[in-house]
Amino acid sequence: MFMRKLLSTTGSRLLLAALVLIFACGVPGQSNRKIAVTIDDLPVVTIFNDIEVRRRITRDILDQIKDSQVPVVGFVNEGKLYRDGKLVDDEVDLLRQWTAAGLELGNHTYSHMSLNSNPVGDFISDVERGEIVTKQLLATRGMKLRYFRHPYLHTGLDVETKRTVAAYFEKNGYTVAPVTVDDADWIFARAYDKAEKDGDKDLRKRVGEAYVPYLELKLGYWEKQSKALLGREVAQTLLLHANSVNAEFLGDILDLLKKRGYECVSLGEVLRDEAYTQAETFTGKAGISWLHRWAMAKGKENILPEEPRVPEFVMKAAGVDSE
Repeated sequence: MFMRKLLSTTGSRLLLAALVLIFACGVPGQSNRKIAVTIDDLPVVTIFNDIEVRRRITRDILDQIKDSQVPVVGFVNEGKLYRDGKLVDDEVDLLRQWTAAGLELGNHTYSHMSLNSNPVGDFISDVERGEIVTKQLLATRGMKLRYFRHPYLHTGLDVETKRTVAAYFEKNGYTVAPVTVDDADWIFARAYDKAEKDGDKDLRKRVGEAYVPYLELKLGYWEKQSKALLGREVAQTLLLHANSVNAEFLGDILDLLKKRGYECVSLGEVLRDEAYTQAETFTGKAGISWLHRWAMAKGKENILPEEPRVPEFVMKAAGVDSE
């Protein structure tokens, strides 16, 4: 009865249409945002070696992904699957849970090797060593290994190194997975784990409460950076890690993305944004967002100041000096 009365006038119909758009797209004026969620350092990165902890982190992350029905690519360090040179099935099973959930896996090297700190040949060998199990797991689901993510976002200190690695990737069917929404979730996770290890429930709670608001500030920054550089918001790529803080708060992060008008889409769809056709020529030591890389190619003045930082108490709790 109420709905029929609501639809009885043209004005009411327009009001209803506006309400539908708001709830469907998120924040008014912020629709058509797209983002790919990527998670590094699989199967798990934590200070705890207990397999039950690693199972819980994997389960909790995957449950939140399933609940939200979001496409995610997880990037694997296969070195974590071995103990004393032997493949550990309990660790491999953590990855099986990802593929069983219909999720895609990518290569993050065997040992999380930095391209900036090692010879090109050693790096390529580590890439090859890091694809063996992942390829087999994907094949059982009818999928192929196609994405690579550079550890530390280190992509080479000179042009020749970048060219050599790029040629290898092209020859072997790899697409590099860039990052536009870079953040320091790993610092929160380390602080979160250390507080749990020390039995400091109050500190752990404070760290957790600060995490999602920090990510919201980072999202806002990268949105503004994109507009300043490109005059529009690029389809974003979000970097997270398979850690304890995301096991706890990934659902809240996905809700945050929805609130900000994002549609979570596949990495492949994001990479169809023409922004990613720009050459990536950065040869510095830092591991930085592609939005900063593109800006630096046009002059450093394109980089916005005042990028949000991890709160000082979190840095102290994590025992790290810099992001």
